[in-house]
Amino acid sequence: MSAALLEIQELHVQVEGKEILKGISLAVEKGQVHALMGPNGSGKSTLSNTLMGHPKYQVTQGQILFQGQELTGLKTDARARAGLFLAFQYPTAIQGVSVANFLRTAMKARFGDLFQPKEFRKELKAAMAALGVEELFATRYVNDGFSGGEKKRHEILQMSLLKPILAILDETDSGLDIDALRTVAEGINRLRGPHLGILLITHYQRLLNYVQPDAVHVLIDGRIVRSGGKELAHELEAQGYTPYEKELVSP
Repeated sequence: MSAALLEIQELHVQVEGKEILKGISLAVEKGQVHALMGPNGSGKSTLSNTLMGHPKYQVTQGQILFQGQELTGLKTDARARAGLFLAFQYPTAIQGVSVANFLRTAMKARFGDLFQPKEFRKELKAAMAALGVEELFATRYVNDGFSGGEKKRHEILQMSLLKPILAILDETDSGLDIDALRTVAEGINRLRGPHLGILLITHYQRLLNYVQPDAVHVLIDGRIVRSGGKELAHELEAQGYTPYEKELVSP
């Protein structure tokens, strides 16, 4: 059995017959934040969708172990109930479904008989207050007319209530102004702890000014080409991805 919370071993993934991930290996322990950085088209969102079991993404080689259990055969809903959570880069609007009803249904599915309906409203109000979200937010339709910052706050709100064991945050900083970025970062930091592992996927170093990672990985053309500490993110900010891309094509 794997000692890591998440262990990815030599993972190869195809989308519509084209190989996108080309042998990724990565391990995340409980209590750790790992940042995965890379340019557009490097495979970051492919990895996040593969981890959650999107049927479009076909694993052709390698393993994904979550708490020692192979994930490949599990459907998306089973992975979510087991404690995986994905915050989307582009959250979808769901007209006619209020935030409160969406969260109530999600929590009931996640926790089953342990879900306490009488406590739900109190938990929701506390979580919204911690994020600086007004109570009327709960009555709005999910992501319908939401600003970029509101969409990302909603993702963090979900995360705080669903209490995942592994959170995959796919470009949570995308489209945020500096105030919204700080609010979302504060929400992530509040949820950090010994029982949660976080895989933070981002283009830019700016989010890592607020959420300090334990490890940083550089993904180029479907491969992790470098891993290191938080100083690696500063190196990327200064030099960009070009030096790493050149390494891949060097003889």
